[in-house]
Amino acid sequence: MRALHMAVRLASMLACLGAASSFAGTASGKFEGWELEQGVEPPSYAVIDPASTNLNIDSVVLACEEAGDSRVLQLQLYLSTEGPLAPKGVEPGLLKDEPRAEIVIDGRVFPVGLLFADDYAVLADETVAMFPALSEPLLDAIQTGKTMVLRFDLLAEVAGRPAAFDGEAVIALQAGSGGAAVSALRRCTHRATSRSAALAHASFDLKRWALTAGL
Repeated sequence: MRALHMAVRLASMLACLGAASSFAGTASGKFEGWELEQGVEPPSYAVIDPASTNLNIDSVVLACEEAGDSRVLQLQLYLSTEGPLAPKGVEPGLLKDEPRAEIVIDGRVFPVGLLFADDYAVLADETVAMFPALSEPLLDAIQTGKTMVLRFDLLAEVAGRPAAFDGEAVIALQAGSGGAAVSALRRCTHRATSRSAALAHASFDLKRWALTAGL
């Protein structure tokens, strides 16, 4: 999992920029349940606020992002402060250099990589074309589960003490649009990317030229 953290940190920062800009316009409200992007089919993100948390997490976004010639879903955490991600009231100097995280859905544990940008973080358990992504089993659990707990080990331990989770955020997965929101976003990953659409168009033009030329 450390390899995942190091390999895709830069990619995650680039991948999140699109969703960050589209989400910014809706971030002022309170999202007690999943709310999908409006006016777009399929939608590219859904947002929800934690039911409870001891961290500076404002909202959790399930976002559809381009990853090379495909699309992936990411779990993005937008912060209520300028960052970094931390338990409320904790000084940044107390944070560890290599934090870790896991997602627990109805008691089932999914180890994930924790990736950072400026004022948000990304959770992912696999990579696609070097971009962080949520795996199909994890997405299945998010879509059908009842309660998701995001657990974090962020603080440096006192010498001699074992590592321990010190922060969490609880998400009511079936609130609002619930599993239907996740299902709608999964359709986004089947949509052609701008790059793949351009390649398909170029291929079509080439075949049409070949037929016209009698090749």
